Amino acid sequence: MESTVLDVTTGHREVVLDLTPRCAEFAAEHGGDGLLQVFVPHATAGVAIIELGAGSDDDLLAALRDLLPADDRWRHAHGSRGHGRSHVMPALIPPYATVPVIGGRLQLGTWQSIALVDLNVDNPERQVRLSLLRG
Repeated sequence: MESTVLDVTTGHREVVLDLTPRCAEFAAEHGGDGLLQVFVPHATAGVAIIELGAGSDDDLLAALRDLLPADDRWRHAHGSRGHGRSHVMPALIPPYATVPVIGGRLQLGTWQSIALVDLNVDNPERQVRLSLLRG
């Protein structure tokens, strides 16, 4: 297994951040066939495989705002207003994704990308672990 940690700055806003180029670079660097595991070791972030651009990333954030409003309903109430929703989000968008790799290339569909989804405006610095598991 090959593994690395990416340091990612998300800023102080909700974000859907494209990780695809960095994941593709890691897979190509280590070549071969296997499974790329993308994991965020954070209780308030997730990993999605989604079309990016063309408004899909904004649509995802809008849907999450509808499902998980940033208001005072959350029992987990430290941090910014509505922070508790960030702790619920990984139940909907898990903190991991697995992508097949063949010949050092990610086997994503034409419009698929790998994205970090982060609603937590209190924590602008994230880590993402990439692990290439070979058969």
